[in-house]
Amino acid sequence: MSGDALSQDPVALQRRIDTTKAHPARVYDVFLGGKDHYPVDRRAAAAALAANPRGYLDVRHNRDFLRRAVTELAAGDGIRQFLDIGTGLPTAENVHQIAQRIHPDSRVVYVDNDPVVLAHARALLTSGPEGRTDYLDADLTDPARILQEAAGLLDFDRPIALCLVAVLHFVEDAEAHAIVRELLDALPSGSRLVVSHLTEDLNPENVRAVQRTYTERGFTFVLRSKAEVERFFTDNALDLADPGVVPAHRWRPDHAAPVPEQPDATYLATLDDIDKVRYRDIDDATDADINVYAALGAKP
Repeated sequence: MSGDALSQDPVALQRRIDTTKAHPARVYDVFLGGKDHYPVDRRAAAAALAANPRGYLDVRHNRDFLRRAVTELAAGDGIRQFLDIGTGLPTAENVHQIAQRIHPDSRVVYVDNDPVVLAHARALLTSGPEGRTDYLDADLTDPARILQEAAGLLDFDRPIALCLVAVLHFVEDAEAHAIVRELLDALPSGSRLVVSHLTEDLNPENVRAVQRTYTERGFTFVLRSKAEVERFFTDNALDLADPGVVPAHRWRPDHAAPVPEQPDATYLATLDDIDKVRYRDIDDATDADINVYAALGAKP
């Protein structure tokens, strides 16, 4: 279901929203300071933060990696088409906002399977007049459908950047590699793959504690090593861009992550810990804080 899905019956859409079970996109929204989540998602985020009090840095640096990668692809490589799977809830800045600031004619297809994301997807469709965006209500585990519907907007004869940011760790090994292979096989030469992925390589005690909080809530949660993340590139004969697979904060850092406007100190003191993280500067991250690998590769 593409952009026209936004006109579907809101009652039917509401029935699809399960407020009794946390969803990764909504938990991510909690950490980014969004408002589009439910108490169950907030509890999951709070449990993860209790397990790893600096864990918000993974989420925020993951998002900042996406900013840097899209900027590099658009400004440095001239990419004008993006397929962003596992989009999550709209937040500043979205892929099309970054890409269209550089190339106003850029086209972006967003894909997610959470009805809450669908309910707010109009914010993902605010393209500039020269470019276009679309939203597919689809699941990463159905790549054939994603490719078929994305072809309604994207030109598969021209390079496309496939963005799989913080989504592959929710898919088991055999299925994850088959999905990435099917998606990349459909893309032309010159296309790019953007990946970020949670790992236990860097700070195993912290991230395993977080993993337990999610698996207890029914999430698939696969922590992959550097070599296993590299396989998404090497198994598909992609050329890994420098600096390769590295912790997210070390992928071409520009130290330009937006610093949230700071509220009154009295008000800040009244907030729960999970609400305070949205206001924190992330430039103080150290190697002991980050559990996310990031990488970009090109299809020859």
